[in-house]
Amino acid sequence: MKDIVIIAPFMELYELANKVVEDKNYEDVEVIFGDLSQGVVEAKKAVKEGAKIIISRGGTYSMIKKEVDIPVVEIAVTSFDLLRGFIELKDYKGKIGLVGYGNVIWGSDLISELLNLDIVKIEINKEEKAEEVIKPYIDQGIRVFVGDTIGSRVSSKMNCKSYVIKTGIDSLISAIKDAQRVLMLSKAEQERNERFRAIVDFVHDGIISIDEDEKITLVNNKAKEMFKLEENVIGMKIKDVIPSTRLDQVLKNKTAELGKLQDVNGLKIATNRVPIIVDKKVKGVVATFNDVTELQELENNLRMMLSNKGFVAKYNFSDIVYQSEIMRNAIDIAKRYAKYDSPILITGSTGVGKELFSQSIHNFSVRNKGPFVAINCAALPANLIESELFGYVEGAFTGARKKGKPGLFELAHKGTIFLDEISELPIELQGRLLRILQEKEVMRIGDDKVLPVDVRIICGTNRNLKELVHDGKFRKDLYYRINILPLNIPDLKERRKDIVVLSKHFLEKYSKKYHKNIRFINDDCLNYLLDYDYQGNVRELEAMIERACILTDTDEIDLTHICVESTDKDSISEEKSDKFVVDEYLNLEELNKEYMKYVLSSKNGSVKEASKILGVDRTTIWRKLKE
Repeated sequence: MKDIVIIAPFMELYELANKVVEDKNYEDVEVIFGDLSQGVVEAKKAVKEGAKIIISRGGTYSMIKKEVDIPVVEIAVTSFDLLRGFIELKDYKGKIGLVGYGNVIWGSDLISELLNLDIVKIEINKEEKAEEVIKPYIDQGIRVFVGDTIGSRVSSKMNCKSYVIKTGIDSLISAIKDAQRVLMLSKAEQERNERFRAIVDFVHDGIISIDEDEKITLVNNKAKEMFKLEENVIGMKIKDVIPSTRLDQVLKNKTAELGKLQDVNGLKIATNRVPIIVDKKVKGVVATFNDVTELQELENNLRMMLSNKGFVAKYNFSDIVYQSEIMRNAIDIAKRYAKYDSPILITGSTGVGKELFSQSIHNFSVRNKGPFVAINCAALPANLIESELFGYVEGAFTGARKKGKPGLFELAHKGTIFLDEISELPIELQGRLLRILQEKEVMRIGDDKVLPVDVRIICGTNRNLKELVHDGKFRKDLYYRINILPLNIPDLKERRKDIVVLSKHFLEKYSKKYHKNIRFINDDCLNYLLDYDYQGNVRELEAMIERACILTDTDEIDLTHICVESTDKDSISEEKSDKFVVDEYLNLEELNKEYMKYVLSSKNGSVKEASKILGVDRTTIWRKLKE
């Protein structure tokens, strides 16, 4: 079926239309014969087969227009067409009935005046009422009728003279051109609608809109899925379909409702409802709906992306190996701190596990779904620290990335940032850090606008910040801002109960890593480890056990694997000697110290063994060694 179909109500028009289509080469036009009710049947059939525009005339046009839902173009009856209908009656002196549908007889007054004819207008509204309408005029003596097909046919049937108002070729061509314009506009409108529909159905949110009568005007596929709508609800009252949307309330109150939550079929839905205002009048409401569960899935995907970038905390409090009461207390305090967003300052010597604690605090907090970003302030020069922490915009400095770069504070949004070795942060950058703590916003290098950030800050240091404040090397206001929740991690020498469990933990770790079956640490080795003065704390102990696991070829670690060359001379400065030899005269105190070193060396640094030989407490030996 062609896009444009002409339904011709009488044969003469049918033949004329076919001739025009052929002569003008109208490839998108098809002609079908059908008068009045039969024309409606043919029109419905054409629509079903794909017709986009119907063209017809007179009563057939009027009837078709009421029955189909596509555009219908009328072949207008012009004054020239009416003139042609009356041309043979220009000398007639009696009354002439002009009979037909209203769109045919509307121009008769002018014809009556021009031709000096007595014309009586007889309007027909329904095909089946035609005889009933015409009969009274015949009874009044009218025997001549001019009209459309229905008027002409009925008057002829009632033994009267009848003339058909014919359609001129100009009227037909004009109707075809109108139909082509309507078709073009219809296709453009359809394309716009399809594009709009594709966009609306493609977006991730559910969308519903209503008009000023609370009737639904739009529902996209996502909304149908959320609200389990199977039927076509366009035109239905919103309260009858989805009572809980509150769109009718927004229409009434004329006030937007943003970021609201509602329950829909067991789901938590985040929704925004906004009135549609045209010429300062509310003409409807549009609402968007988003499944909170899907938002959480997106958040998890983002977390996976951050994990790929390394912005994730790997450790928990359960990963901290300890046995001492002092460590138990430190962990209890850290767990209490984790419940709050106030800044934490973790202090402790190198190697005690400050980052281990910071990651555990993050994972124990409500921010555990967000990123964990760590930076060592001592590891980068000042100019790089600034760009790493705060980011920069394009062209901020030579070598800057083309599209700029977000800083670590931006990347840590909704999570935690750990600033290790905070004491090494340049004094000129400490003010910017203080602003972030106070204002919760950051500005990239070279930018002129601030970005809000929601970040929990944990700082770490192995230095005495109070002394640095006193020396003018650390800002006093920043110190008191980051030291709201202080947490000290004790040195390993303060918790020697942890040495054995840590040693066994590291033994298992590195035995597995290096594919060895090492099961024991002998007693002499354990005693040595218990008495050792750890300058590097847990990190140093771990390195010693790793080295021993590499060196041993048996299932046991002994002293020979722990004490290698002069690596431990920070604890025992003199190497072991078979004899105690003094090359010069010493006073008694110096002689005692030299002899103590000799005994320690001969016992592989075991303070416990040396104390037995020297007859003094181990604390005395430690004190003497420090002196």
